[in-house]
Amino acid sequence: MKTLTFVRHAQSVANAGGVTMVHDAIPLSELGVLQARELATLLKPKPASVQVSCFIRTRLTADPFCERCSQQIEVNPYLHEFSLIDPALIEGLDGEQRKPFVKAYWDDPDPHRRHGAESDTFAEFAARVGEFLEQMDTLPDGTVIFGHGIWFALLLWRLLGYRVIDTADMRAFRRFQLGLPMPNCAVFTLVGVGDGRWSVQANTEIARHIAVVSQAYRDRVAAAQLNQVPMK
Repeated sequence: MKTLTFVRHAQSVANAGGVTMVHDAIPLSELGVLQARELATLLKPKPASVQVSCFIRTRLTADPFCERCSQQIEVNPYLHEFSLIDPALIEGLDGEQRKPFVKAYWDDPDPHRRHGAESDTFAEFAARVGEFLEQMDTLPDGTVIFGHGIWFALLLWRLLGYRVIDTADMRAFRRFQLGLPMPNCAVFTLVGVGDGRWSVQANTEIARHIAVVSQAYRDRVAAAQLNQVPMK
């Protein structure tokens, strides 16, 4: 049976609430860099292939792992995350300021609506995930995939047998995606069971380890800020 491993990227600057950047250029936060290094020690070594999207945060997450196992990175265009809104339309906004725009999008979803030239329609995004679904059986056994949260949620949605064709489907998918536990560096194992069907298992051990490391980092930052002496 073929086994694939999916890894959501480490915390990005955008995940941490940073100011809007071009989608594919968003780097990892300081915590994300730490998470990626820790993750590299937890993943099983010597994968058959390592694939990333063109978004730099997936490559930066994969780099420590690939250095450890001397593996080259391959960019798979079908892994690219959903670009919901053109960054030019929300330029200068931080994470909290972006939330109303995201809420407005999902409150009135339309698979064919485009929010600016540098964005996807949901139909385009769904087609991209569908193309990946078609190629899963051809990927080398043991491939590790570094990707994105909404992207993997839609892959799971499709593996369950659902599609996203109209507004009602989008609303149903959004409820599913928001309820899916997928923190940064979440790891899932996919095992092919024949006839295009796959079983999926979350790696809760890795998730707990990354959560402990991340909380320790946040505690150190909070302590440093609390003890900081104001400059005179």
